[in-house]
Formats: sequence, C-alpha cells, structure tokens
Amino acid sequence: MDTVKVIEIKKSVFEDNDRDADRLRAELKGKGVYLLNLMSSPGSGKTTTLIKTINLLKEKLRIAVMEADIDSDVDAVKIKEATGIDTIQLHTGGMCHLDAEMTRQGLDNIGLEGLDLVILENVGNLVCPAEFDTGASRNAMILSVPEGDDKPLKYPLMFSVCDVVVINKMDAAALFDFDLAKCRANIAMRNPKAEVIPISAKTGEGVELFAEWLLNEVNNWKNK
Repeated sequence: MDTVKVIEIKKSVFEDNDRDADRLRAELKGKGVYLLNLMSSPGSGKTTTLIKTINLLKEKLRIAVMEADIDSDVDAVKIKEATGIDTIQLHTGGMCHLDAEMTRQGLDNIGLEGLDLVILENVGNLVCPAEFDTGASRNAMILSVPEGDDKPLKYPLMFSVCDVVVINKMDAAALFDFDLAKCRANIAMRNPKAEVIPISAKTGEGVELFAEWLLNEVNNWKNK
C-alpha cells in the first residue's frame, strides 16, 4: 500500500486571515500554481469525484492534492493509489476548517515546483470552511443528492462563496425525490454567478464537464 506524508497543521497565529489569503494568492499567481478549494459535507463523494476528475486531467495538467481531515489518512492514500499523483494529508488538530496560513503550511510541504494545479480537499462540513479564505484561486463545493435540494437555503454562506457547485449522485435523484430545477433555483438565490454541474461520480456521468470546467479555469487563469 502506498504511503503518504502526513503534516500536522497548526492554527494560524495571524488575526487578519483575509490579508494572509490575498498574499498567498499573489504568491501562487507568481508561481503559476492554481489552487482549488473543494468543500462539501462528509459522504458527498468528494474523493471519488476527485479521483475521476484527476484521472481525466493528469495528462494535461501537473496536479497535486492536499487532503485535510481532523485525523486519519484514508482519503489521501486512496487518491494516491488511484491516481499516482503527489498527495499529502493535512491534520488540522481538531479544527473544522483550514485558513490561509494553515493552507500555506501544506503548500510548503507539498512543493510547488512544476505544478499547474493544487486541489485542497477541505474538512468535510458546510459551515466552517466557508468562513475562511484559504487563498485559493477558486472555491468549489460538492452537494450530494441525498442531502436534499434545499441545502442552499440552509447553508447560504457556503453557496455564496463558491464559484462552482457540483451536484453529485444524480443517479439516485429519483430515490430521494431530488428536484434539480429547484436546486438550481435555490443556488441562484444565493449566488447567481455560480456554475452548476450535475454529475454521478459512481457512473462517471457528467464528470468530464467538471474536468473541462477546471481545465478551462486553470488555462484562462494562467493566461491572464
């Protein structure tokens, strides 16, 4: 079984996280490294979605992943074994989110030389991660069908800060009476600019659309 480096992340000592995030964004831009902050609830299918997306993109972009959890390295090992790309585990020491300084600690350990894209899989919940700017180029989230089409109404900040919402487990929509049109409308109430991409990570349906969105994002960002 592949092993992954485990980094114990320390809470930021800086009070002004927004300032730190802006500084980190500028540094990443100077190095040509696009950082995607991926958020969701536990069990939404983040890791499976990431694996399939990375395998579609790894011949086109040089990618690394930072997997953030309170404990364990299960998902980091899974991603490394399934994709072969550089992956590290970030332990947050009980914190339910990452901030910009904590993200920087992870980036310092993964090494940015030669990379195009780093994906940060944030700690799984719909509250804390949305409150802290990580310094990412873009924010993305995965909403799974079993969570319900009303989640944008219950967790407004999460949907407000995300540039793209991937709706996963569409293969189970009928089982959960999930209304995609209603969900789109609820997302638009919180964030009319958010891209919405329905997928099924299990079957692979729609994953190529998310991969295409991400590839275009990285290429357009690099050319600005």
